[in-house]
Amino acid sequence: MKKLLTLSALACSALVPTAMAFAEEVNVYSYRQPFLVEPMFNEFTKETGIKVNVKFAKKGLAETLAREGDLSPADVILTVDISRLAELTKQDLVQKVDSPVLESNIPAQYQDTENEWFALTTRTRSVYSSRDRVGRLGDDFTYADLAKPEFKGKICTRSGKHPYNVSLVSSMIAHHGEAETKEWLEGLKANLARKPQGNDRAQVKAIKEGLCDVALGNSYYLGKMVNDKEQKAWADAVYINFPNQNAEGTHVNISGMAMAKYSPNKENAQKLMEFLSADTAQSMYAEVNYEYPVKEGVKPSELVASWGEFKSDAVSLDDIASYHSAAIRLLDEVKFDL
Repeated sequence: MKKLLTLSALACSALVPTAMAFAEEVNVYSYRQPFLVEPMFNEFTKETGIKVNVKFAKKGLAETLAREGDLSPADVILTVDISRLAELTKQDLVQKVDSPVLESNIPAQYQDTENEWFALTTRTRSVYSSRDRVGRLGDDFTYADLAKPEFKGKICTRSGKHPYNVSLVSSMIAHHGEAETKEWLEGLKANLARKPQGNDRAQVKAIKEGLCDVALGNSYYLGKMVNDKEQKAWADAVYINFPNQNAEGTHVNISGMAMAKYSPNKENAQKLMEFLSADTAQSMYAEVNYEYPVKEGVKPSELVASWGEFKSDAVSLDDIASYHSAAIRLLDEVKFDL
């Protein structure tokens, strides 16, 4: 009996460190790709000893969280675009995080007024133009100009209902109202060189092939194409332009994060969120994915900096998110993708 008790005690003592190690973890649900976030998670673990477990997905995270309910293991959610962050808050899948560190690192424009989501990086919704046939678009060029007759048959874009374009349309509503935005969408559609299709890189390829002269696209794709042997020729065929420089500024979208509503590791989740908003992770984001760091004082990569400085739209992303339903309705009304 004494031997059995001793063996039992040894077994229990062996489990204690394992349980403690298991407690020092954080679970992430991510739309962001492994190559981008895993180096940051490794650095976080190195600094804190907290293990990061990641579930990667291309779509459906909101549905997964809703299905899992209060049994969900998710602590932190990483996603792109304000519309996806707004979806999480609207469905009550995230919780408020009160953190002086996050408040200090992230400008108010790029965080939820209720502290339910926070931006990590920014990217512009730029206009690419053919170097040979168009040249650079000046500071007086605006998104509204895309609806002018001079661009008839010269514009390429991905689906109007893609979140990146929905956010742009939402920003147009925020500044100009629904009636004027609908008129703009009708003009933009009339100027398309082809039916909306493909991704942002495909639009730049279309410019290279002479199918169109200008295209909407996120800024960081230019960095990706420049560093892709097969796509560098596409990038070399275009200029990147930042519209609305003499108006309200270029539309800026974000990648961001939120704490899951039923986070089982809240303290570790907050530590990870604070780490991702600080200098080390912000610099890694800038160098790896050609996005703009959200934290002031952290420089973009040398390549991104070479594209030049620009004025960004100061409208709150909270305000833009509030117009997403209206944006989708207008896109349907003008049958933009048909």
